[in-house]
Amino acid sequence: MAFKKMNSELLEVLERNNITEPNLFQKAVLPKIKGGANVFCIGEKDCGKTIALIIATIQKLENKAIGDAPRAIILVETKAEALNLKEKFDLFTKQTGLRIYTAYNEQTLDQQREEVYYGQDILIATPKRLNKLYLMNSLDLSQLKLYIIEDAEFAEKGVYFADVNRIPESINKCQYLVFAKKLTPRLKRLEDTFMYNGIVVKV
Repeated sequence: MAFKKMNSELLEVLERNNITEPNLFQKAVLPKIKGGANVFCIGEKDCGKTIALIIATIQKLENKAIGDAPRAIILVETKAEALNLKEKFDLFTKQTGLRIYTAYNEQTLDQQREEVYYGQDILIATPKRLNKLYLMNSLDLSQLKLYIIEDAEFAEKGVYFADVNRIPESINKCQYLVFAKKLTPRLKRLEDTFMYNGIVVKV
């Protein structure tokens, strides 16, 4: 079954990357995300979670650069994961104009503040660096459409849990997505802070 009701430009990008139809995980999760729900996207390694994340993000941002403020924030645990995810996004966004930026502790804050200020559509960041940028008034959340946690097991750790929950306190309206291998009791607690009425999709 081919992808349904998807931006034609995104379909072309998927075909160029030899993706012509969704796998089982993507069939289950993408319609829920497209419908606007907060979704716990649960599946084992190599089930297609990252591709689903990329497709959902590009679709939500209408495949184009708009404005100066980030419209999608994706949290990852480490610099390596941030760079790896950006590399995967680049395969799908070369022709779209979408601006993608990574923020992590090894960069200077002044450099990050300036580059975020001048306009990014997708911000891939580690939790502590994201919070530093926000506390320095370097992060405009007014246009945010997606707040995503990738490989969310790290968010269970005490050192990250507060940081993951802090930014949503200042978000007006947004869709939240959590991608993980298992929905543990601690991840389920995110329903109390920002995953309100969250739907669980498990494949």
